[in-house]
Amino acid sequence: MVVSPYPPYSVSTALEGLDEPRLIEDTGPALRIGRIAQPTLRDFGLRLVRVKVSASSGTTVQIMAERPDGTMTIDDCERVSIALSPVFDFEDIMSHAYRLEVSSPGIDRPLVRESDFERAVGHEARVEMTVAIDGRKRFRGRVEAVEPSPDGPVAHLFLVADDKTESRVDLPICAMSEARLVLTDDLIRAALRREKAALKEARRSAARPGAEAAGRAQANSKRKGAARGEPKGPLEPEEGDPNGR
Repeated sequence: MVVSPYPPYSVSTALEGLDEPRLIEDTGPALRIGRIAQPTLRDFGLRLVRVKVSASSGTTVQIMAERPDGTMTIDDCERVSIALSPVFDFEDIMSHAYRLEVSSPGIDRPLVRESDFERAVGHEARVEMTVAIDGRKRFRGRVEAVEPSPDGPVAHLFLVADDKTESRVDLPICAMSEARLVLTDDLIRAALRREKAALKEARRSAARPGAEAAGRAQANSKRKGAARGEPKGPLEPEEGDPNGR
């Protein structure tokens, strides 16, 4: 399982997050492919992050997707790939042969939704704008906050120049052409902590059914013994008085 470095959503937020719109969308053929893929992804409880069409070594169509909590399993990738293949064939998304690849967005993920930026607070990001802000289109800095504005949410980035000069810039998310987390030590540590916590929770969940089954078996054994007239034996603490008598 690929684990997001972000804190998890609650169940209710996760359900709402499934339909959260992308504020930074793909362009060209990738835009059309993404719109075709979205209904199928939603059927699997996933949402589209990014579509990338590459022709470096034969054409590859990469579909990046995730659950609203940022997770994506290998089984998810396999099932979605099987489901999307006939859909893409029917829609004839490419005029020539291609390879379909379904994956998670990765640790240094693209940021495409408002919630992506909110959960990226404290981490570095690279941003490219469609229009120049303060005479430049490319920025790299720590995401400090995300706030609403009349034209949509704005991400506040803390910048440090080569000469160590510090500044802050306010970037409208809807005016971004691309945004991505920077793979830093802090980001990797956050992802490892989340992975460790997820594995611990998975082990705890796997252990519960066995523990419950053992408890039921023990209770059934006691009831059967009592029915046969066997001595009940000493009371367990919870069966007697508060002192276990």
